[in-house]
Amino acid sequence: MAVKNEIDLRSDTATRPSPGMRRAMAEAEVGDDMFGEDPTVNRLEAMICEMLGKEAAVYASSGTQSNQMGVRIHCQLGDELLIESTGHIANYEQGAPAALSGVSCRLIEGDGGILDVGDLAGKIRPDNQHFPRTALVCLENTTNMGGGRVYPQENIDRICEWAHANGLPVHLDGARLFNAVTASGVPVDRMVRDIDTISICFSKGLGCPMGSILVGSKADIARARRVRKLFGGALRQAGITAAAAIYALENNLDRLKDDHAHAQQFTAGILKIPGITLAVPEVQSNLVFFYLAPELGTAAALSARLKERGVRINASGPQRLRACTHLDVTAEQVDTAVKIIGEVLSEGLGTADPAHASSPYARA
Repeated sequence: MAVKNEIDLRSDTATRPSPGMRRAMAEAEVGDDMFGEDPTVNRLEAMICEMLGKEAAVYASSGTQSNQMGVRIHCQLGDELLIESTGHIANYEQGAPAALSGVSCRLIEGDGGILDVGDLAGKIRPDNQHFPRTALVCLENTTNMGGGRVYPQENIDRICEWAHANGLPVHLDGARLFNAVTASGVPVDRMVRDIDTISICFSKGLGCPMGSILVGSKADIARARRVRKLFGGALRQAGITAAAAIYALENNLDRLKDDHAHAQQFTAGILKIPGITLAVPEVQSNLVFFYLAPELGTAAALSARLKERGVRINASGPQRLRACTHLDVTAEQVDTAVKIIGEVLSEGLGTADPAHASSPYARA
């Protein structure tokens, strides 16, 4: 049973629609999206295209779905994509590239989830019947398990130039793209200028109950619409949820800086607690990864004890935890969470039951 006034730092997917967002959803004009007749979905797709400077977009149910639509349109059965070793597409989408499209993932070790051309050089397979065909480069911005880091724009530019010179398209898992924009100050259209397809998740950071979108060229998105249907993603009166995304784009982008400030506040607080160190040297967005010293107990045990005290933070490894700030977490709640972490550790973790304390990322 949830503790009253719980502070949920497990993920920015934990948000609830605000009253204004709920009103927008209730009042949304709708139609049948499969016929292209939902005016709210059409408005959302046009809005995103204008923001990103791209030709077309297609609304989808989830970030996994829009990512996998991107993989499918760029690859053929038996192909291989190149991706950083912690990338969400390769690790946390249930093997979907292989299961849905017959595509394997070649994992490349980067730095905090970030690649550069030097990491990719030499990774394109020779034209030989023994090897899969290298068909796609996938990036992730911000990086999730890489530590919430933001891709340097020069890396993106170099990778896109290299990939296109070698005949490879580039897909961006931009689940938290607007966090990257907020942290870097790079305009979103400039950030994705040379990227072929971009997936954006509206339920991460932007406060929506669901929804994602794939953006790219008219030809790529026309293929993606067919793939959306193939993957069971046919949408009808989807304007109800598309209205939430429009509301978020109009109201929730500027406030992402608050989430980043709260992540810095949380970081400063926990670093004063003996036995806690940062897993990523610099916190750049709304994700904070930190280590618990082994002599104090396990990350899962700490997560379980915190849950009893009304603070939800998941383990993301034997000694590592991930905290995620979002629009439903205030500065006061951040201070409270830090205080409770300190109290729990000073009391000792004892034999806390770690059951259900770990997240889907516990092995990362």
